[in-house]
Order: sequence, then C-alpha cells, then structure tokens
Amino acid sequence: MSDISHSCLLQAIVEHAEHMPDKIALVCDAKEISYKQLKNSICLASDYLDTLSLRKGDSIIITARKEPEFVYLYFGAHLRGIVNVVVDPASTQDKLLFISNTVKPKCIFGLPKFVFDGAKNIAIDSLELSGEAKDTKNPSLDKDDIADIMFTTGTTSDPKAVCLSHYNIASSARNINGFIGNSADEREVLGLPLSHSFGLGRLRCSLLKGATLILIGNFANLKVFFEAMEKYKATGFGMVPAVWEYITKLSGNRIAQFADSLRYIEIGSAPMSIEAKQRLIGLFPNTRICMHYGLTEASRSFFMEFHQYKDNLDTIGMPTSEEVEAKIMNDNGTEMPTGQQGEICVRGNMVMSRYLLDKDNAAAFFGDYFRTGDFGFKNENGLYYMVGRKKELINIGGKKISPLTIEEAIKSLGVIDCAVVPVKDPKGILGEVPKAFIQKMGCQLSFDEIRHGLSGLLEPYEIPTEYEFIARIPKTATGKVQRLSLIK
Repeated sequence: MSDISHSCLLQAIVEHAEHMPDKIALVCDAKEISYKQLKNSICLASDYLDTLSLRKGDSIIITARKEPEFVYLYFGAHLRGIVNVVVDPASTQDKLLFISNTVKPKCIFGLPKFVFDGAKNIAIDSLELSGEAKDTKNPSLDKDDIADIMFTTGTTSDPKAVCLSHYNIASSARNINGFIGNSADEREVLGLPLSHSFGLGRLRCSLLKGATLILIGNFANLKVFFEAMEKYKATGFGMVPAVWEYITKLSGNRIAQFADSLRYIEIGSAPMSIEAKQRLIGLFPNTRICMHYGLTEASRSFFMEFHQYKDNLDTIGMPTSEEVEAKIMNDNGTEMPTGQQGEICVRGNMVMSRYLLDKDNAAAFFGDYFRTGDFGFKNENGLYYMVGRKKELINIGGKKISPLTIEEAIKSLGVIDCAVVPVKDPKGILGEVPKAFIQKMGCQLSFDEIRHGLSGLLEPYEIPTEYEFIARIPKTATGKVQRLSLIK
C-alpha cells in the first residue's frame, strides 16, 4: 500500500490487518469480515475508483447502505484522496439534486433512479472486489485534505456543505474513544444510520480501535436488535433519544438484561428528558452512559456521563478532550462572564475545515472559534448548559425563551409529542409569542386543559397563546424537530 500518512484511520486499519489479521472488523447479515479482508477490500475499491478516472479532490456520492461495500468504497476513496459525500438511501429527489448541484459529483453509487448530468451512476452491489489488490501508487495527500463533505440537517435554514479533513474525522474518533473509554475488545451493535455524523462516527471509532462492529439495518425491528446484542455479547451501542423512547415503549425494561455486559451507551443528536436519563441510570448502574453535544461541523464537542453528573443531568458537560476548547460569546465575539448567556463557540481538532460554499463561511467563526448557533452558559463549576438554538429562541418582549423549556412542560402533562415555534404577536406588543403544535394521536387533553396545566409550570408569558393539532411532529432522521417547516 502506498503512503497513508494523511489518514490515521487507514493507518489503524492496516496495523490491525498486520497484527490481528483474523480479528473480525465487521459483521453484516451474518457475514464476518476480518481486518485482513477489510484492508484488502479497501485497496480493491481504491483500485476500482482509479479505473473510473477519478482524481484527487473529485467528489463522489455514496449511498449509506449497511453493506460491507459501503465501507470499502468509503475508505477506498480516502486512500485515493477522493472526497466522499455520504447520503441517506431514503433522500428525496429534491434533496439529492440540491446536494449534487452543490458538490458536482463525478460518480454516484447506489442511486439507480437518480440522474445527474455529467456523473456516472453505478450500483454498489455490482462492484466486483475480489482477488488481491495491486500496489497502486496513490497521489500525494495531506492530513488537511478534505475527506468527506457532509450536509447539515437544515432544521433552521438551507443545509450547508461541511468540509471535514482526514485530520478532523480521525481526531473526532480519538476524542470520542478517549472519553467513553473504548478498547479493541468492544463488540458494538450499530443500528444508527451511516448517513449522519453520529452513525458514521461510531464506524470510525470502532475501526480506529480495532474493535468489532455489528451492522443492523436500524432499530425498527427490535427482535433483530436484541438477537444481535445477545448473539455477539455486545459491549456497547449508540442511539438517539427517540430510539430510547421506542425501545421502552415496545419492550419495557427488556434492554436491562444486557446491563452486566454493556460497558457503554452513547446518546446524542437531540435533547433527552431528565426522566429518561434517570431511568437509564437505574437500569444500567455500571454502564458508562455518555451523551454528546455536537454538530456536523464540530462533532462531539462536549460529553457528559449520566452517573457522574446525576445531580446535573441538564448539563451538556465539558469539552470532550484537552484538544477541545469552548467559550460563551456575545454577538461581537467577546467572552461572556460565568453564568451569563451567549453563543456556545468551540475550537479544536475536530472542527471542520470550512464550508464548501464561501457564502456560508463569512459568519461561521469568531477568530478560530466556531459559532455553533446554540445559546447557552457556563456555570461556576465549569459545566456547560445549552438553552436552545439561537435562531429558535422566542423573543417575548425582550426575554429570550427556549422552545425546549415549553415543550418539556407540555410533555410533562401527558402529551406524547409537541413542538413550539415563535409567531408574531397578534396584539403587536411582545413582538413574538409561542405557538404549540400538539401531536393529535394519543392526546386526551384539550387546549384549555393544556393551557391550565402549564400555569403552574411556566411563567405567564411563556405559556403558548396559540395551539394546533397535527398528525405528527416533523423531525429529521436523528430526531431533531424541523421547526422551519412548522414556521412556514
């Protein structure tokens, strides 16, 4: 294999293939792939990409299917300096067109019905990656070269194209492994989508350590999830809060049968209620339950562990490692005193190189601190707290209120799901007032009963003045409320 000094992830895979060639790296549909096989298949995928006349810096779109071929292509592209643009297999045609117009891909893998002018369309399952890889000379690459372009979810604005370097993604994996305490002995069940930062990050973390990753489609079929957990004696898994609600709703406390074998659970991508956190603590007394805060642009910037912070479960914790720094800043980029609110800003080895489009970079940083767009504060003990998305805060007569505060109060009344957004004050006095969208299914309360119930939980000005029943609350694949669509 040619020089791979640009990628710590590729270096790790090669080392594992040399020192523990028969160790299982991936399990997919009962097919077990060793580190030796993984390395060879990555090299074959790299050779194949070379036959397509792809060059360093070219972009390819890859559908994030839970198949070994996805992993081979993903790292094969890294080997050749080709930029991966990973997309959800269920992406709409409009979203695919938006992404393609932005990145101008040379090839598209795994989307047979999508056509983009100038891009070759190739079926992933048609790849013939057999035999021994050639020792093809790869282009000269640097750790700061772009490895992946990922798109933000676009819950408050149009999605942005985030450029992540080889150094960024490897650093993020090291930071995560360091905080959680992952080792080569892990056997992790992955039901998260690989098209998002969380799931793709878990893949990188596992392969960096030389652990074993068991790929399952998703969490929809809990029978498959539980069978994989039991068969492979799983030591960990990752989930979003919505998955936890789903697991407990359909199976009660069954997950607790794995309490003795589970060393870690990673949670992230959306807020989680205090009650859910307390329940996890009770079910898993000896498991590291780690919840991250981060963005596509700055993966896993903060972590908190539930047992460690059982008296501060509303915190997002502290910066993930010594390589990550954080400040609370005002709109001028001045650091705010302890206890005062401002924008959470971070810098570190995992922060993106830049946005692909120049127009998105202008207001992205204060110096070398990335502006997260989230409002929060730091307390006297150094713990950070998130109040809400800056763009989502409701300005009620000068008071900035997080919709999350109102939503949690509404849910405490027995409402299954809801979302709160700002609307113009019809009286023209307060500027904005809260409006609550309530999921109709399963709701036994009238709007008057909700309003009355909130009177003892919220300040009068925080209680929504408008209410509307809807079939379901629109959310992203990782459980984030799509407030922009509700406002529109």
